[in-house]
Amino acid sequence: MTEINLDMFQAGAVAALVYCLGRFLIEKVPVLNKYCIPAPVVGGLIFSILNLCLHLSGIAEIGFDSTLQTVFMTIFFCTVGFTACFSLLKKGGIQVLMYLGLALGMVILQDLIGGGLAGVFGIDPKLGLCMGSIPLVGGHGTSAAFGPMLEKNFGVVGATTVAIAAATFGLVAGGVMGGPLARRRIQKHGLHSTALEENITDAEAEEKTTIHPQRFVNASLFIAVAIGAGTLVVALFKSWGITVPGYIGAMLVAVVIRNVWDAGKKEVPMPEIDSLGNLSLQLFLAMALMGLKLWQLASLAVPMIVILLVQTILMASYAYFAVFNLMGRDYEAAAMTTAFCGFGMGATPNAMANMGVLADRYGPCPRAYFIVPLVGSLFIDMFNSGILTIFINLFP
Repeated sequence: MTEINLDMFQAGAVAALVYCLGRFLIEKVPVLNKYCIPAPVVGGLIFSILNLCLHLSGIAEIGFDSTLQTVFMTIFFCTVGFTACFSLLKKGGIQVLMYLGLALGMVILQDLIGGGLAGVFGIDPKLGLCMGSIPLVGGHGTSAAFGPMLEKNFGVVGATTVAIAAATFGLVAGGVMGGPLARRRIQKHGLHSTALEENITDAEAEEKTTIHPQRFVNASLFIAVAIGAGTLVVALFKSWGITVPGYIGAMLVAVVIRNVWDAGKKEVPMPEIDSLGNLSLQLFLAMALMGLKLWQLASLAVPMIVILLVQTILMASYAYFAVFNLMGRDYEAAAMTTAFCGFGMGATPNAMANMGVLADRYGPCPRAYFIVPLVGSLFIDMFNSGILTIFINLFP
């Protein structure tokens, strides 16, 4: 079998083309857009299927230098840290904390089920985490970060492939189940929107600003400093005998920088930081999907089906009973129920898409539109990474 190895620059170029292919297909295939499947996931899966065909036919196997993948991953998660503005969390009040608490409860349950059922099937519990909150609450980004780390540091074969496959399943499942659960609650309790159309957008929400060249430079400097200082944080954890992903240090330093800057009433160039993070995420995911070895899934088909089925039932029950009842048993709670299925099984864009469909049919839900992205985009990834780190170090 011929081995085709792409160097760092060639891999980056192919990743860009893979992303463009995915974006093109999403524009042409409505179902991909309906379920909010990310462009790099679409293009990357096509690349990995092509690689699978080449492998099974004995013709060739494509590999590549993953240096840039690590760089893009670290940049992206560093930018996630910069979004963790604790003044916004405080402003959101008790319901933001409740929704975050419900999300953290789901993270723990997903990891207990993933690790526990993996043990029942005689599989490494750490691989079970790749069918827990790594792909479900974490999505493709966390999957592509933790998978290689588990393979490299703990010898968990197939971790990346399993996590990415589970994340793809979660995206679809979260989009499919959210709407019916919320509609059932609305019809059963006769719920309706009490918000006026003009109140859909929070009046205090920050307006998006045009990207400015100098702020773009400042954003790059913020990220560079956070990543550099973050290596010292990772080394400190390592000296304590705690294994953490390489990006954790950069993310934690970014959180500190953001909140120190906020306390000093200084501007953090968030639009520019978000832009750099989004670019890094797209290329990082494209490279992660390109590196999937789909032939590794064959022996795990039955355990994966069982574990993901249990996770789906858990999510539906948790959202329908716990989220709806604890968040107020009203129309806004129903909206947060459908949103919870979205980011609890896939990603925050899924959550927003689920709420969008509900709002179009039953009316606006401004409180849910404030709470869900605040928890789903700003805080859950950071807390999920911390909980996963604990489970990874606890499981044998």
